[in-house]
Amino acid sequence: MPVVFRRTVIGLGAVVTAMAVTGCGGAETPEAASITTTTAASSVPVTTTTAPPTTTTSSATPTTTSAAPTTTYRRNEAVYFTALNGEFQCGIIELATRVEAGCQGPTTPIPPRPENCMIAWGTGIRVTSAGPAEFLCAGGVVYTSGDSDPELPVGESVSSFGFTCTSEAAGARCLNDSNGHGFAIGEDFNEIF
Repeated sequence: MPVVFRRTVIGLGAVVTAMAVTGCGGAETPEAASITTTTAASSVPVTTTTAPPTTTTSSATPTTTSAAPTTTYRRNEAVYFTALNGEFQCGIIELATRVEAGCQGPTTPIPPRPENCMIAWGTGIRVTSAGPAEFLCAGGVVYTSGDSDPELPVGESVSSFGFTCTSEAAGARCLNDSNGHGFAIGEDFNEIF
């Protein structure tokens, strides 16, 4: 008699477990997967039915899923990001007289300083809607929100104001979408087109 009682408890436990796992979903539950297990107390196989982990629903408690947080590169109307593990600070910004995309960071080679640049020369490159890209003559960091700007993953792009910038394995590339002018920048190279 004790053996029958144990099997009855195991059978009842399996039914309760099956109902708890499926949430008593009935007809609303998607096609379920079956798993066969054997308990230590008995050599009788017990079949438990569970719903796939991403489709569990219940009418009593709504299911919520959490997606990966979305990275925001936009600050007001501008877009800011870093590239090459934070070595380059980049942005697409609208100024009073122009819109531009640019990146600042250590790069070589740097062309000779023009006579009209009295502050830091060659700290980065920018492209505007006026023509080909050019090296920066700037007294500080231009392409930053003033906060900790997020890194744009390699191969991903951001676009704003008719410009597109892409993070690359060796640096970054920005392009004026309307005329094709732009630049590529890295620690050991730079290109203006």
